Amino acid sequence: MRYKFLTAAFAATVALNVAGPAAATDLEVTHWWTSGGEAAAVAELAKAFDATGNHWVDGAIAGSGGTARPIMISRITGGDPMGATQFNHGRQAEELVQAGLMRDLTDIATKDKWTEVVRPKSLLDSCTIDGKIYCVPVNIHSWQWLWLSNEAFQKAGLPLPKDWNEFVADAPALEKAGIIPLAVGGQAWQASGAFDVLMAAVGGTDTFLKVYKDKDATFAAGPEIAKVFKAADDARKMAKNTNVQDWNQATNLVITGKAAGQIMGDWAQGEFQVAGKTAGKDYTCLPGLGLNEVIATGGDAFYFPLLKDEAKAKAQVVLAETLLDPKTQVAFNLKKGSLPVRGDVDLNTANDCMKKGLAILAKGAVMPWTDQLLSQDSQKQKEDLFSEFFAKPDMTLEEAQKRFAEIIGSAD
Repeated sequence: MRYKFLTAAFAATVALNVAGPAAATDLEVTHWWTSGGEAAAVAELAKAFDATGNHWVDGAIAGSGGTARPIMISRITGGDPMGATQFNHGRQAEELVQAGLMRDLTDIATKDKWTEVVRPKSLLDSCTIDGKIYCVPVNIHSWQWLWLSNEAFQKAGLPLPKDWNEFVADAPALEKAGIIPLAVGGQAWQASGAFDVLMAAVGGTDTFLKVYKDKDATFAAGPEIAKVFKAADDARKMAKNTNVQDWNQATNLVITGKAAGQIMGDWAQGEFQVAGKTAGKDYTCLPGLGLNEVIATGGDAFYFPLLKDEAKAKAQVVLAETLLDPKTQVAFNLKKGSLPVRGDVDLNTANDCMKKGLAILAKGAVMPWTDQLLSQDSQKQKEDLFSEFFAKPDMTLEEAQKRFAEIIGSAD
């Protein structure tokens, strides 16, 4: 569904070039970080902002981004904007910006030299529309991970797999031991994201970009993508007994050894940390599913709606600067399990999995993700398809691929 905006209904005036220290004020910040690990991470942002003399008013919305974004958008377009709001940097706020409802941060970015400290450059590119910067990226969250329960494999008498193919081969033995091979929750974005990860891992980076960047429908209908659908069918069969809804519930199945693995973004690490689990000892991570070690430059960013209240507008500047402060970046990302957007911070305390991500990033093995390449309309169509695909074992691979190619052919 495409959100239409009535710009005439929302006329806002604000001084964009503010000088001097901001007066202490409350600023509501909306986001969808509500799991244990996410709450611990967002508390670091709130603590840093409160230390400036202002006050972070937490506007958490449960249910992940698919639930939260329509609420956030409705408030902004309805004339009840918050002080700042989380989106994934990319195209999620594109129409809000085009409707003139979001604050231009270019002056702040220029003053604080964001282009010199934010790495990789594509993060700021994803915040830029018509040459102006509209968001503050706060992390690099990559989807391309397979999280494994060491306990589950020990129980099944199996060595840890080195890649996706070995993991699939282990599925019968895991099931025999009473373990769910793969945990995939019931939220549509989880099934869609797992498919995208499989495309990048099994198909490769070039295949991924040919489909989602070039939007080549003929290629999407061809034999290379048929291989990805075969892998998705393996995932569907391995996940059939998951029976949980939320992503963090699926992660908890891995944490407790009830499931052997989960395809999920690096935000899953926050849940492992809250549970007191140690990377390399209690759980193992395979970036790129062990097949294609690459990091997508997706992640979270904060956008700032235009406000009439001058004090809150000044507080927006303080928050934007605080989010990119080196100390804030370290504290937040260590709790979140994500990578910092600044290339000049010290992460010696990072765990084994985060260090793997940092090494991949340092090699320049990066790629854009679907949030940056597809509109929200196209994303929603894709989510609907893969939610149905994982829920209906009788949907044939041929039918699913045909529908997928049609979505790519009409994607914008």
